[in-house]
Amino acid sequence: MRAVVTGGAGFIGSHLVDALVARGDEVHVLDDLSSGKRENVLPDATLHEGDIRVDADRVFDAARPDVCFHLAAQASVTRSVQDPAFDADVNVIGTVRILEAARRHGAQVVFSSTGGAIYGECEGPAPEDAPRRPLSPYGTSKLAGEEYLAAWNRLHGSGHVALRFGNVYGPRQDPHGEAGVVAIFLKTVAAGGTPRIFGDGGQTRDYVFAGDVVQAVLASVGRNGGVFNVATGVETSVTALVEGMRAAVGRAFEVEHGEERLGDLQRSVLDPSLAERGLGWRPETPLEDGLRATWDFFRGD
Repeated sequence: MRAVVTGGAGFIGSHLVDALVARGDEVHVLDDLSSGKRENVLPDATLHEGDIRVDADRVFDAARPDVCFHLAAQASVTRSVQDPAFDADVNVIGTVRILEAARRHGAQVVFSSTGGAIYGECEGPAPEDAPRRPLSPYGTSKLAGEEYLAAWNRLHGSGHVALRFGNVYGPRQDPHGEAGVVAIFLKTVAAGGTPRIFGDGGQTRDYVFAGDVVQAVLASVGRNGGVFNVATGVETSVTALVEGMRAAVGRAFEVEHGEERLGDLQRSVLDPSLAERGLGWRPETPLEDGLRATWDFFRGD
């Protein structure tokens, strides 16, 4: 298979590139390296440094892909609030550029979307048809991207797939900015610091390991469209997560508490049962194993 991975030098994208290369696929990476790292990309993959908004046609013409895994995005909720026009330019216009490049080459698009930012507060594991109540321009732009995929499927008969990720964690996650709490906490502990919990620690998330996410992405190839949650269906509070990280680290590091942040979700958990039925996928990595693998990465970073 010939594949283009946008954002392939980043956290999830680089793990996907590893998996594609390992099975012998021809892999082209399109990444502007604004957050991704050149060293994350295996030598067996071809790295095209560029922007999805202007360089999609050039890279697709070189790669002639069968499938495009579209993971490149403006992923900061805070920046989306501060500069919604930039957020929409990257996440909406950039996605349209990818869709058009894919259409010209007859390639399928597998689109990385988001669960928490689209569903908002959850009363229980949210299925794909749950009310969508994004609280940020970021969530709105990702939902718009999903709708563009669906429109292209209806208009052009394509089979593009959108995947709504839970809270993805694992090795290579950037611990800076608005990274996931696992990366932030474990990097802080590795550096000898004290992690900070905002609020009382009772807020819950659905933590899914990056390696499991990659398997869901691969399982989407050849499917005839659809939207699927990629998550565990299990809520884990920040307090329980800290206990899991202490077990992974092997010692009871201290934490401090800060004021609850305005706009933070209290409950976010996704129902992954449709992915099991439609993609034949289910998460396989227990949280304790994923935390241990992530700690091994940050401890040696």
